Amino acid sequence: MLFEIRGFRFCSSARMLAALVFILLCIQPGHGQTCTEGFAYDRRARQCIDVDECRILPDACRGDMRCVNQNGGYLCMPRTLYNQPFRPETPVLPEPVYPDSSVGFPDTFLPAAPRSVEPSYPRVRSTAQCILGYAPAEDGTCNDIDECETNSHHCNPTQVCINTSGGYTCSCTEGYWLIGGQCQDIDECRYGYCQQLCANVPGSYSCSCNPGFILNPDSRTCQDVDECIEALCSHGCFNTYGSFMCNCDEGFELAADGTTCIDLDECSFSEFLCQYRCVNTPGSFSCICPPGYYVFEDGRSCEDINECDTGNNTCTTAQVCFNFQGGYTCLDPLQCHPPYIEVSDNQCMCSAENPACRDKPFTILYRHMDLSSGRSVPADIFQMQATTRYPGAFYIFQIKSGNEGREFYMRQTSNVSATLVLSRPIKGPRELVLDLEMVTVNNVINFRGSSIIRLTVFVSEHPF
Repeated sequence: MLFEIRGFRFCSSARMLAALVFILLCIQPGHGQTCTEGFAYDRRARQCIDVDECRILPDACRGDMRCVNQNGGYLCMPRTLYNQPFRPETPVLPEPVYPDSSVGFPDTFLPAAPRSVEPSYPRVRSTAQCILGYAPAEDGTCNDIDECETNSHHCNPTQVCINTSGGYTCSCTEGYWLIGGQCQDIDECRYGYCQQLCANVPGSYSCSCNPGFILNPDSRTCQDVDECIEALCSHGCFNTYGSFMCNCDEGFELAADGTTCIDLDECSFSEFLCQYRCVNTPGSFSCICPPGYYVFEDGRSCEDINECDTGNNTCTTAQVCFNFQGGYTCLDPLQCHPPYIEVSDNQCMCSAENPACRDKPFTILYRHMDLSSGRSVPADIFQMQATTRYPGAFYIFQIKSGNEGREFYMRQTSNVSATLVLSRPIKGPRELVLDLEMVTVNNVINFRGSSIIRLTVFVSEHPF
């Protein structure tokens, strides 16, 4: 595994451990002192001194390279170059040699062999001394070697080479991390990079949102969509987090598609919604009433129209208008048939002095009443009583005629009164004439007589 410290490359875990020790020495000066790279703080000397990397780092230089410590760093140089003597490239002039008079040579200069000089420190052949990772230039300076461009690096094929001053580093592209010397894809979805939906792709990821949301410009978070702006609902719209709800106006209901509204048939809900008849309208309903009635203030029930009071009738001036539920009738003037004579507008009398009246009721009183069709039973509908009382007399009340269907009966409530009771419902429209008889019995004077109330009952067509 390759790594780099201050532009120098090291290999193997042992070298890494030594490099970490070296880094700790550099970053932990005493008493608040900070030293630059290649120096360590000496507490005794109270100053930063050079670190001998060649001694601290085991096998600091690879292969046939020898470590040479420098002030603030070190060099890796070939051992063959380090052991060779220094030979300057410039020629060396010969030293003068004086003749030996003892041997009789002429008085001339003879060339002397060049003298070798051993250097006191390693020197390179070039005129420019460059550390590892740099190459000499023609102008005598040192240029950085781009190991990535020259393909002289040792990065794994899955890694990316990044050139640095005097060296290089092996890294992974964005979206990958180094595991076991290999660049492996980072599963960003596993770490919640996206707020909602995430799709991992090699070296990257893609975020998306659930229905009802849109992706924000940061490409990670989601924002709720206000669907109500798009007018998806036919009536009302209520936006919710990630969705929406449609609502309908009163009298409508939401269709199966969840957006359109259809009319409610309120009349189908109950037959009691209107008293007579219900008519459905878009979004509502209305109640109507039969002829002779009008719709009451509640909008549902029917109220009888009193044609006699409103004058909306066909009765003549000689007739009497009688109103009943849902209609009216015109009553002709009273006509008493002989032997009866008229004693008032609604009463006929048969005189006791007239022999023809001996077996007939003494008086006939005409009364009229109305009755709703299908009225619940039993129901007290009419009351009659004696207006004249005689000592020792008692009274018997009965229905003399008109009760062929036995819809009525008389219930005596006291010695002088009785009540007409409806015992069976009667369907209208119908007109009934009942003769209600009150028999007077007086045993003291041996008298028996009767009076009749001729009651005309108008049964309406409808139960209201």
